[in-house]
Amino acid sequence: MRNVLSLILGGGRGTRLYPLTKLRSKPAVPVAGKYRLIDIPISNCINSGLNRVYVLTQFLSVSLHRHIANTYKFDPFSRGFVEVLAAQQTNEAADWYQGTADAVRQQIRYVQEDSCSEVLVLSGDQLYRMDFEKLLRTHRDADADVTLAVLPVPKSQASGFGIVRLDETGRVVSFVEKPQTDEALQPYCTPTEWLQKHGGGSERPYLASMGIYLFSRQVLFDLLNARPLATDFGKEVFPRSIRSHKVQAYLFDGYWEDLGTVRAYHEASLALASNTPPFDFHSPEGVIFTRMRFLPAARISGAKLEQCLVSDGCVVQEQTTVERSVIGLRSRIGRNVTIRDTVLIGADRFETEKERAANRARRIPDLVVGDGAVIERAILDKDCRIGANVRLINRRGVVEDEGDNYVIRDGIVCIPRGTIVPDGTVI
Repeated sequence: MRNVLSLILGGGRGTRLYPLTKLRSKPAVPVAGKYRLIDIPISNCINSGLNRVYVLTQFLSVSLHRHIANTYKFDPFSRGFVEVLAAQQTNEAADWYQGTADAVRQQIRYVQEDSCSEVLVLSGDQLYRMDFEKLLRTHRDADADVTLAVLPVPKSQASGFGIVRLDETGRVVSFVEKPQTDEALQPYCTPTEWLQKHGGGSERPYLASMGIYLFSRQVLFDLLNARPLATDFGKEVFPRSIRSHKVQAYLFDGYWEDLGTVRAYHEASLALASNTPPFDFHSPEGVIFTRMRFLPAARISGAKLEQCLVSDGCVVQEQTTVERSVIGLRSRIGRNVTIRDTVLIGADRFETEKERAANRARRIPDLVVGDGAVIERAILDKDCRIGANVRLINRRGVVEDEGDNYVIRDGIVCIPRGTIVPDGTVI
């Protein structure tokens, strides 16, 4: 594992996660009350014995850089690091990253300067737990040039992924990016015998690329420099490399979720708060690390909570009901409030009494969910001020909409960071 260098791709503008990506990059989006999305791939690397990690970003990377600098500090004698590589103008390139492959190409000198024998390329917006040592073992045992992790998916989901076809040895012999017709998809149906032999099930016969790639060092250089220059791994590099290189598949059949859309983020967050969460953050098989904060325990006064995650520093007042929700750091919830199927991302700080008095004089609500509020199927970003008797319920039942202090995506009411929602507002 000492010979593997990890690159985590921070993604583009994150438009499908807007407004959560309005003021932050996609990997910096909070998840499960106290973590950030970037903590998932970094923790998987650390738990697998990989301690040299670069995070490639280009949009709104300040909060991400701050989080990484405050969280991941290695023993200086271990030579381990987690560093952000932001897009920058150089003598060779003056453009933004044009895709996943172009992002790695623009930062390739950091790979060249490292003594690694393999390069692991990961995505920064996925929720999963994987032991990369097993991936590396598959790569080396097969003497592969490239190994990609694949996940069995049903036919209903196959159109959203790159789908591979394998031979008997697990070598990739064909690749199609997001097939939209039955004719395009049918040749990629994996035989039931192969799936059962490798621990899969016949109800999910299609093998989807997870966006997790392991390259032999020189092969990565060759593929990135091949003409015409490729900009994306999935759309260009792999279809091209299958004919010229040995591309192996590593079958992964655990929990995996791409949190690239508001709907996927909302559903995955609520699932984490259920009685039997599909992903356990404190599993002994691989703890997820995050920034150490010195916050008091949550204080709950006569409230009813059911299937909730409640983070440090929260205060929940009496006669309040919270069901199937995630309550983020430093959240304050008033009296007689009803919250259902909602993600409260929390606050960056505690408000002083002096600040509250000054804001009340200007009729600005406290940094809190006000008394009597009703919030259902919503996402409240950091530092929102929700006034008394506010109702965030998607009253008109619309799927997509945007107003002065809200955005609705997939029927989910999203309140952008730092938004003020006055007393009595109904959305």
